[in-house]
Amino acid sequence: MARKGTAYFDNRGQYFKTAEEATVSDLAALLGKIGDGESLAPGIAFMLLERRDDIERIFKEHDKLREKGPSEIDEAIEADNVTKLKTGKPSDLAS
Repeated sequence: MARKGTAYFDNRGQYFKTAEEATVSDLAALLGKIGDGESLAPGIAFMLLERRDDIERIFKEHDKLREKGPSEIDEAIEADNVTKLKTGKPSDLAS
């Protein structure tokens, strides 16, 4: 008797039994060929999916670091937490 089932397809239309397999295929395609001989991309794609929470956390931390920056430095200077360096010619700085 025929049965109903669920199928998953990657962006190229290839059939997979699980959503994870389809996602790994899409990630591997995005990465392209890595290494000599057989590509390492499918293994790397699997690890990316497996470590997704950690990877997303790292990218969120990265985004926060990039948001802060000059404004944080300005605040430190205003709070006298940073020693200002003398500027000018080397001969002027010797004194």
